[in-house]
Order: sequence, then structure tokens, then C-alpha cells
Amino acid sequence: MRALEHKRVLVVGLGASGVAAAELARARGAAVTAVDSAESAGLREVAARLGGLGITVLLGCKTLPPGAFDLAVLSPGVPPSAGLMRQIREREIPAISELELGWQQSLCLSVAITGTNGKTTTTELVERVLTRHHLRTVAAGNIGLPLCAVAPRSRELDILTLEVSSFQLEAIEHFRPAVGVLLNITPDHLDRHPDMDAYARIKARLFQNQQAFDWAVVQQEAWERLRALGVELRSKVVTFSAARSDADLCLDRGLLISRLEGWTGPLLDMNRCRLRGPHNAENLMATLAVGRALRVPLEVMVEALESYEPAPHRCEVVGQIAGVTYVNDSKATNVDAVARALQTMPAGPDPTAPNVWLLAGGRDKGFDFYELGPLLSRRVKGAFLFGETAEKIRAAWSLFTACAPVGTLLEAVSEAAKRAAPGDVILLSPACSSFDQFQNYQHRGLVFRQAVEALAGTGGRKASPTSNVNTE
Repeated sequence: MRALEHKRVLVVGLGASGVAAAELARARGAAVTAVDSAESAGLREVAARLGGLGITVLLGCKTLPPGAFDLAVLSPGVPPSAGLMRQIREREIPAISELELGWQQSLCLSVAITGTNGKTTTTELVERVLTRHHLRTVAAGNIGLPLCAVAPRSRELDILTLEVSSFQLEAIEHFRPAVGVLLNITPDHLDRHPDMDAYARIKARLFQNQQAFDWAVVQQEAWERLRALGVELRSKVVTFSAARSDADLCLDRGLLISRLEGWTGPLLDMNRCRLRGPHNAENLMATLAVGRALRVPLEVMVEALESYEPAPHRCEVVGQIAGVTYVNDSKATNVDAVARALQTMPAGPDPTAPNVWLLAGGRDKGFDFYELGPLLSRRVKGAFLFGETAEKIRAAWSLFTACAPVGTLLEAVSEAAKRAAPGDVILLSPACSSFDQFQNYQHRGLVFRQAVEALAGTGGRKASPTSNVNTE
């Protein structure tokens, strides 16, 4: 554990992660200065509370505060290109992520789950399996509860279940999960990472400190990509894939099959689960592999996975009106997630004809939207596009389906409802982050739900943002 007493610690960024890091460092005896480039009423409230703990807070801070610092702790939402970050590098201040600080101050083993898509679902599944086996665990990290907020009570836990983003892995040092999970690597955050190879290498940092007795649970396709980049793992590797039968765990006509020595044969029937689609098959396979590594009996895992209820904003059916199904997939903040959603939508009366009205748009993350074209042609009747990226998406998709730019998500719902016929699906699956018009993806999903409830004449609660999340 890194000793923090009497150290001078700079915390950069005052979202949930930064606040938790500042509080933890102060509780461990550090002299803490916390900075944020923004200034708002909410941040002033945070500053007042932290000030009461003896933490110096500087808001609207564009340059590095004077004085020497022994350590900088970086919030995941602050990009390496930010001016403060450049100054930290120039002054050669040792810098780590909030995840690294929380891990260094924790006193139990951890399971860490990363990947472009499926992180939150798999984190919840692992937490559920471990809890059903009477292991004391908490889901933390990018899922919304910062690791630094959990670290003080980690002595009471058996294992931490961590959702980890690429942003958090950028500045790790000694972070080493006993079991690391890499679900997939598909384009995302290309507005921050220079290219896909760089993005893949950062994801691979999850395993960089593992030893021979640790476990790496890796999607077969992602494992092959890492090996092509020259990445080798020292830990024991278990692979899984919904598309590849040569993986250690694979999908065969709805059954999850194991080829692992001493654990061969069918493990789980997806028809008995509430999760659907090949992507969720992989989430389930990864969870089973984690449970196997931690010696959770199969029967305990099966019961936990079969009874799991999918979380909101992930292909969530929020209503059916006049034969039209409304699906909230606001968590789909990249192109691959939209493809997965389209593949799981039910067919209409004519299985060969498109029956999905797609609502998409938001803040651009640097994607090439053209790759969805063939799937759009098969599944999408038309797309209603809103937000900052609407025109870029229209230019990419209009060759494959009718596209109509609209001003807001509410207008998109209204226009799609006018055109939809019985058997159609109206799907919110944005392929972008929410930060142009909403506070987070949860807020966007709630606005969609409210619009559907209004269409149904049931009213609906006012949409408001939920828990602070680090990345989309």
C-alpha cells in the first residue's frame, strides 16, 4: 500500500471519481489540492464540502497550481491532451489514475472487467454470482461507484468486482486483478485514442501486472488481436466466443459449451435466461469463466444467471403501443453496440422486411458510421437523427436507409411513432455519447421513456439524471 501521510497530492477533476480520490487521500493523511477547469453551482457545493475536510479546492483552474506535488491523481474524464495534464508531465509529477489509487489502498483481491461493450452487464453478473456464493463483494469502478469510495471498507470484503474503462487504464502503475476480463475490442473513444491499435494496447494494460497464478478471461477475437500486436500474457488464459467454436467457451444453438479440461460439456441454456443475443452469450460465458477461476459451483452460477434481470437502458422494452414496441438502448454509445442491438430486435410480420425505426445521434466519438450499412439495409425502415452528429450519420447511412434529421430526441420519437406500423420496433440506440443534449446516457434513456409514456397517455415521471458515471 502506498503511504500517503504527509504527501502533497494533486487531484485533477472533480467528478465522482475525483471527489472520492480527494477524500481518500485526505483520510490517509495527505495534504490535498483538488482542481477542476469548470466552475458551476454544483462544483461550488462540492468545493465547500471538501474544504470542510481540509482539502484545498481550485475551480476554473486552467493552469497547474504553484508549489511542489508528490503525486497527481487523474480523473478518467480528463483527457491526456488537457493543458493541466501537459503541465503535470512537464513538471515530472508522478501521475496515477483514481483506479490505481483506489487499488493501492484496497486490502482484498479484485476481479476487473473491461471491453468496448458489455462491461456493466458482466460486472453485475459477476457480482451476482459471487454474492450467491456468499462471497462479500461490491461492484465499483466505472459502473458508477468509484473504487476510492470503496477502498476504506475493502478489509471487510472478500473480493472487489470492478468495471474498468480504457480511460482508467491509461495511468495505472501496479494495478493487478486476480482475474481480468476482456470482453471485446471494437471502435470506441477514437476522439481520445489515436487509433484502434492504441486503444487495444490500452485495454491490454489490464493484464500487464498479472502473474502466472492469475487469470485472464479474454474473448477469442480480442485475444488474437492482442497477439497480432505482440501482446503476450503471463497469466492463465481462458478464451470465449459466440462466433468461434475453437474458443474454450463457445455458443452452440443456445447452449454455452465448455471445452476446458475437467469442465467439458454444456454449462448453461440461454433459453432459460432473460438475456438475449450473441453479445449477451459472451457476457454470460465470461461470467462463468470468472466463477470457474474463483471455484464457484456451477449450480450456483446457473441459478444466479438464469434469474438475472437486465439493467435499464440496455435493449430495455419500455412500452408497446398499437402493436409497436419501444426499446430503450441508450447505453449503446458506439457503432458496435448498435449492431448488437439491431441483431437482437424481433422481426416483423414479414421476417425478410425491415421493421426497425432507429433513433440515433449525440456527440461524436470519432466513429466511421459506414460499417453499419449492410445491417441497416436488412433491419431498418428509417432513421431519425438528432444531436451534434446527425449530419455526419446521415451522410453515412442515407445510402442504406431513409434518414431524417430532427432537432431533439422527443421529435424523433414523435416522428417515428407517426410512421410505425404494427409489428415495428422503435429503437433508441444512439451510437454516440449523450453529452451534447443530456447529462448522461441514463438521462437520455429516461427522456425516451417519458416520451413513450406520454404517447401511451400514462403521463410519466419527470426525467432527471441518475448516478454520476465516468465514461460513455
